[in-house]
Amino acid sequence: MTIIIINPNSTTSMTEAMLAQARRSVPELNFEGWTSAEGPPAIQGPADGEAARIPLLKMVERASSQGAEGIIIGCFDDTALEEAIAIAACPVIGIGRASYHYAAMRNWRFSVVTTLSVSTPIIRHNIEQQGLGHLMSGVRASEVPVLELETNSSQAGRIVAEEAFRAERDDGVSAIILGCAGMIEVVDTVRKKLSITVIDPIECAAACMLWMRHSV
Repeated sequence: MTIIIINPNSTTSMTEAMLAQARRSVPELNFEGWTSAEGPPAIQGPADGEAARIPLLKMVERASSQGAEGIIIGCFDDTALEEAIAIAACPVIGIGRASYHYAAMRNWRFSVVTTLSVSTPIIRHNIEQQGLGHLMSGVRASEVPVLELETNSSQAGRIVAEEAFRAERDDGVSAIILGCAGMIEVVDTVRKKLSITVIDPIECAAACMLWMRHSV
């Protein structure tokens, strides 16, 4: 059976990057990547999230009806996650939620380094709604647009790594969570810069699906 990674935005290259990362992280599972052709090119804030919601939920319904073993929502905002869980016959996880709970299981205080400031209120809300606000030190915006993580990954990686380094230095944390699916392109750059754990949300979500299989 297959785990479907649904990218709620319409950027196919981001889907392919998430799929490759999941397969590297958990080769025991069969992953497939789907791209929401009707979604916005990137999800940056509430307006993009709302534009992505209905096409995403249609894809969730289709994946569930086709017998998916699990579904991963490939957006760090966990777009329409609760609605997706409600309509699917299989486990559905968001990459943001997977990351927060991974940190919580280790009792790690963490900061999130994301893309634009417009996304920080959504991320804060999601963490607090999960009852994990006591572990969150901060949500920092690197001010790197999502698509620049792919089109200019070298410069984007440097900027994200610098913000992550400031979080390590100033926030009193044990881990940094990279707050965008597109940050797959800069994970290695950030990890080389920091001495604490850098959590990649795609790796976390893929691992969660493996844990779920073994727990059944």
